[in-house]
Amino acid sequence: MSLRRRLLSFLQKRFADRPPPLRLAFWDGEVFDFSTSPTVTLTLRAPRMARDLLLGRLDRLGDAYVAGDILVEGAATDILRTGIDLAERVGKAPWLAPLVRGTGLLSFRHTKAHDARAIAYHYDVSDDFYLAFLDAAMIYSCAYFCTGAEDIEVAQQQKLAHICNKLRLAPGDRLLDVGCGWGGLLHFAASHYDISALGITNSETQCAGARDRIAAAGLSDRVEIRLSDYRDVPGEDCFEKIVSVGMYEHVGRRNWPTYFQSIRRLLKPGGTLLNHGIITTDADGRPQGPPGGEFIDRYVFPGGELANLPRLLTEIARHGLETSDVEDLRPHYARTLTLWSNRLEASRDAVIAAGGVERYRIWRIYLAGMAQAFDRGWLSIAQIVAHKPIGGHPAPRPWTRDYQYSPEAIPTLCPPPDAT
Repeated sequence: MSLRRRLLSFLQKRFADRPPPLRLAFWDGEVFDFSTSPTVTLTLRAPRMARDLLLGRLDRLGDAYVAGDILVEGAATDILRTGIDLAERVGKAPWLAPLVRGTGLLSFRHTKAHDARAIAYHYDVSDDFYLAFLDAAMIYSCAYFCTGAEDIEVAQQQKLAHICNKLRLAPGDRLLDVGCGWGGLLHFAASHYDISALGITNSETQCAGARDRIAAAGLSDRVEIRLSDYRDVPGEDCFEKIVSVGMYEHVGRRNWPTYFQSIRRLLKPGGTLLNHGIITTDADGRPQGPPGGEFIDRYVFPGGELANLPRLLTEIARHGLETSDVEDLRPHYARTLTLWSNRLEASRDAVIAAGGVERYRIWRIYLAGMAQAFDRGWLSIAQIVAHKPIGGHPAPRPWTRDYQYSPEAIPTLCPPPDAT
């Protein structure tokens, strides 16, 4: 039996109960429809792709997709549904394993040099690439929705307001933003509060962009942007408030103690930390979802590693910080990623011009795939508020969560639930 016939027979058996809306096209032009109305066309441009699909080698198929040796046509959501079906029935390795456990890069060492290269790989791309799908402030993290109907611009402003309320920023506070991105949170905080701030990033592109944005807003006298690793910020008891959004995922599990110890060292007694990051939802930290996660590890987040919530809270407590509030934002990130994915699709030509066709292919699958991961509960995201004790005694904190929902301070925040 030919390779082609073996592959078709194999796939038909695997999908006997629920045929996918897939058209499989071969290198010589022959096509096979698995359903009467296929919405996705997968073109294998050489026999070796058929062999890899037959053997469930999804990592090789991912490489071929990025290189253009496999063509995939259809809407991103349809492609993802069909791809997940293929992965679940054909693939050999857990989809999110490398992102959760680092198994795709067990040799990845989270030294300062390695981390800087990994960050540069992901972020040191033309700002025009990210502007094509992010909001105007270039906030590259989970937005915050009141109804789910907001556009990305409004939802990201609501997120910034929510974070500032949770930190209880006050006049005279000094704020540290660990992994400050393009400076959107610092811009927002300095514009609404009488504070000073330091933002650090390992990305040269982000550092330059953040400095330009802070200078253009006339905030350079109060906000400093520094190209720095978190381990290199000097001093002790320097900041009343520290915020870290989408940063701990890059740290690596071996360095989580160093990360939280650095935060504790820099935070003043009685000070507040807000740590916002992706978590795995399995109680034992095991990977969730279908096979194929090598794609994320290789092409999107080299060296990324996640904790589950119990591990993260344990690390925070182990380093002398008291957790006072935990909020799960899983639906918010599913919605954020969907909006980003839609904007990326709508800006295809601009994205390719700014980042190249291979990067467009990668991010097209990555954003839609991550939206599915959060929507299905394979991943979640946690905002954790913690405090540094004062002289061995717990830091004072509000009796209720009312302070988190204060529209008087920042008008963009969602109105309270009982508002008419």
